Amino acid sequence: MKSLSLLKPLQLPANFLLILFMLSFLGCASTAKHEGTGEYIDDSVITTKVKAEIFNDDTLKSSEINVETFKGVVQLSGFVNSQADINRAVEITRNVKGVSGVRNDMRVK
Repeated sequence: MKSLSLLKPLQLPANFLLILFMLSFLGCASTAKHEGTGEYIDDSVITTKVKAEIFNDDTLKSSEINVETFKGVVQLSGFVNSQADINRAVEITRNVKGVSGVRNDMRVK
């Protein structure tokens, strides 16, 4: 029984470290209005992919289209020349892997 009594003093620091470790994960968790660290990185990748696809499209002026992503939902804003450009930008965005939705806030000049 002596071996068990030697372990009890070591349990307090181990438990403290376990609790500290678990709390650090809660700090990275997402809420309805804030992203977790992993989601932020995922959204950054989606934003970059959407911007690249729009930039590579010859019919769109990509410098006038702003792209933001929150939890997989991409918001497009800015000014374009026609409704056809809006439709094309939305179509391109929907086809990017990882996009769960598109919010269109673009306006025709």
